[in-house]
This record gives sequence, structure tokens and C-alpha cells, in this order.
Amino acid sequence: MKIKKKILKNFFIQNSIAFIIAIYIYLVRLTSKFNIENSNIPNNFWKKNQPFIFAFWHNQLMMISFSWETNKRINILASGHSDGRLGALIGRYFKLNNIPTYNKNKKISIKPIFQLLKTNNYIGVTPDGPRGPNKKVSEGIIKISKSSQVPIIPIGFWSSNNFSLNSWDSFLITLPFSNCKFVWGEPIFVPKNITENEIKKYQIILEDKINECVQKAKKNIK
Repeated sequence: MKIKKKILKNFFIQNSIAFIIAIYIYLVRLTSKFNIENSNIPNNFWKKNQPFIFAFWHNQLMMISFSWETNKRINILASGHSDGRLGALIGRYFKLNNIPTYNKNKKISIKPIFQLLKTNNYIGVTPDGPRGPNKKVSEGIIKISKSSQVPIIPIGFWSSNNFSLNSWDSFLITLPFSNCKFVWGEPIFVPKNITENEIKKYQIILEDKINECVQKAKKNIK
């Protein structure tokens, strides 16, 4: 097992795996049909150059870049795990700019997040990542929105041909020749003066809204 981990952490091997995965994702994109519902919601922010935090489940990372209809890059929070590093390498082939949230001492640093939001950039967060629990919103995204006074916009995805990996998040793999659907939800504005108990309330609200977007995408898939 240790040998396997060392192999997967090898720079050349990680880059090779990332390249193969990127080719597969592009194959899915080229052979599939995509539909985006409620695209006017993020468009209103893009046109005004206003930042937002967009939230989606970790298992929907594979196709998320194709929801993005602006030239501005998506800044995704990167974990310090090996799969996070692999995800960062894959993201380079798309519109994903991974934000390192770990400093030299392997402690979490969220300063880069606030710096990006202050300069009207966009942050993508998987609120159940990097290790779960699956489809449960952590308090981090709510606190970032509260402190920055930048709204959260939920998004859900589904495809007609897919399967799930046997991973903690049941990672969704979309197959070629699929009908794919993204559904954007309404912005969620988190007040600056909310209490700890109210933070938990907003965690539940966001969780419900992301699930609602996913269910709408499933329902409207043809």
C-alpha cells in the first residue's frame, strides 16, 4: 500500500494520469449535449463584475467547469491531500485555478480566498470536501460568506449516462454521449451579524438548495 501511495505521488505519474483524465473529460464534452438552467443568475454577477462563491457537491467536480460561461477563471479550494494535488493538475486543462489553502507548516490559511474575493474574483467550494461527510455542508463556506459579505450561489449537475465510484463521496463519472444538465440556484446572502446557531441554520439552507438544484437537473434530463 505504501509503495502504491509513493507511485501515485510521483510527479511524472501524477501528470500523466491528469493528462489521461483530461482527455477523457474533453471526450465527454465533445460527444455530449449540455443545457444550463437559470444561467441569468451568474450572468448578472459576471456582467457587473461582482464576486460570488459558488457551491456544489464534491462528487460533481468532473464536469463543473462546463457550467462556467465567462472568461474569468474559477478559483477552486485545493486540499493538501494527494487527490487534491491530482485535481489541481487536471484543473489546469480547464478553467480551474486551484487555491492552495495550506501553508508551509501544513496549517490551513484562508487569506488567499479573501484576497481573491476583494478583487472581484470567483471562488468555487465543495462544502462537503475534501473528506466528507458526503453531501453535508461544513461551516467554512458560511463563515467565508459572512466575513466577506459575498453571496453563495448553489449549483447542481446530472447526466443521463453515468456511474458512481466506490469512494467517500460516490464520485460521479459521466459517460460519453450523455445529456448533461446544470441548474443554478438563487443567491444566498449571509448576514454579517449572525450567531453560531444561525450559521448552522445557513448550513442546512445551503445543503437543501444544492440538493434541490441536483434534483431539478435529474428531473429535467431527457
